[in-house]
Amino acid sequence: MYQRLLTIIENLGTPKVLLAGDFMLDHYLMGNIDRISPEAPVAVLNVSDRQEQPGGAGSVAVDLATLDVEVRCLGVIGDDRNGRVLKDMLCAYPTVKADYLVIDENRPTTSKQRIVGLAQHRHRQQLMRIDEEDTRSISPEIQDKLFAYYLEGLKWCDVVCLEDYNKGVLHKEFCTRLIEAATKAGKKTIVDPGSISDYSRYRGAWMVKPNRRELSIASGVKLDGDMEIYRQAAGKLAREYNIANIVATLDKSGAYLYQAKTDSGELVPTRARSVYDVTGAGDMVLAMLGTLVGAQYKIDPPDMTEIIKLANIAGGLEVEKFGCVGISRAEIMTEICRDQRLSTGKICSLDDLLNQLRWRNGKKVVFTNGCYDILHPGHIELLKFASRQGDLLVVGVNSDASVSRLKGPKRPILNQQERTALIAALESVDYVVVFEQDTPQELIEKICPDVLIKGTDWQGKVVGQDWVEAHGGQCVLMPLIEGLSTTGIVERIIERYK
Repeated sequence: MYQRLLTIIENLGTPKVLLAGDFMLDHYLMGNIDRISPEAPVAVLNVSDRQEQPGGAGSVAVDLATLDVEVRCLGVIGDDRNGRVLKDMLCAYPTVKADYLVIDENRPTTSKQRIVGLAQHRHRQQLMRIDEEDTRSISPEIQDKLFAYYLEGLKWCDVVCLEDYNKGVLHKEFCTRLIEAATKAGKKTIVDPGSISDYSRYRGAWMVKPNRRELSIASGVKLDGDMEIYRQAAGKLAREYNIANIVATLDKSGAYLYQAKTDSGELVPTRARSVYDVTGAGDMVLAMLGTLVGAQYKIDPPDMTEIIKLANIAGGLEVEKFGCVGISRAEIMTEICRDQRLSTGKICSLDDLLNQLRWRNGKKVVFTNGCYDILHPGHIELLKFASRQGDLLVVGVNSDASVSRLKGPKRPILNQQERTALIAALESVDYVVVFEQDTPQELIEKICPDVLIKGTDWQGKVVGQDWVEAHGGQCVLMPLIEGLSTTGIVERIIERYK
């Protein structure tokens, strides 16, 4: 499965997404809190940093751009500083066009200012949010301008994404008008809904993506852990509003996919994450869905389950970061490989290893090798040393046949399954791979490590050193620790138990 997911990401091409909705500017005011004000019982924030970034549909645009997608933004901004800053920020991304953002002189650009404290000067914690907005429906004149742009954009795009924060742009009449036009043009519409009870504005959408709470509000169904209840809630919305697919995001549980054509649903699980900040996770999921649905594939296109699996991965990566941060294709590929390693263990074939290292995403790969016939403190110290020299430690282990050729017919003492299991059990090791040759030269050339590790007793005779250094890497020798010479320890053990 993981190779299929990697292939899908590799074949995304450059989709074109028409993105409509509520564009906002997010402000972050950050600082340390060391005291309470003498004027009132409130914390005093000593400002250390200010940041601004696109929010709402603007965050989705950034996510799409980070995924190497072409985006045209359709929405409303005010005739104010925030609007100008937001438009400039969006246009800074080469694949984003903001020429469909209409200025409305009668409303401000929607903005959210977050006050963020730094616990122990490091850990960010949101303390307060200050919103500036006008949530009234946009005027008929503004609607007509936007719709003219929208019809133009439909001729250009592969898919339509609607990001509704219920701020007045995607109100019922206008949103329905957009979906009908997209359907008539043969374009699929994916909606990230507002927290509302009436989904009539989304009637006819190809997909609607509520979270758990939004699904409960819209369906009127109290949700628990029973997937049949989710099927009933999603099915109710799908039938009432002619929605083909409903994807309910369920935080750490993954997502529930309901397809109206079969009146069936399934839970698509995800890996539990260390949640740092949930801000923007839904935006990232929408961006990933739009990317996958809008892509023109040269392979069999992904099925719905595969689409949701990849959207889960993108959203999961986002919650591990602070604020709204785009996730790249390379990061998603790296995570797919990481999930594969966690599910199958550290011991892998050469082909699987190369697939996983292919998307190292800037991580420094360290390599060392040995027979590891008897695992002892000398080995452990060298592997701990090796792991500190980079991000991923790959350990090559001689096969049983290779050890016999090198050390005689009575070796190895432990077979290769036992030896690789012992190495894989060490926290410092990320991958273990067996090689059949007498030296790891061929393995090194295929892995192309950034750092090659051996002990100083190998100085001047490290296999692969010349090749690694010729390809921009380095060879690092660990100083021998007295009494922990690898060869010496093994020979002492063998002599003792003869």
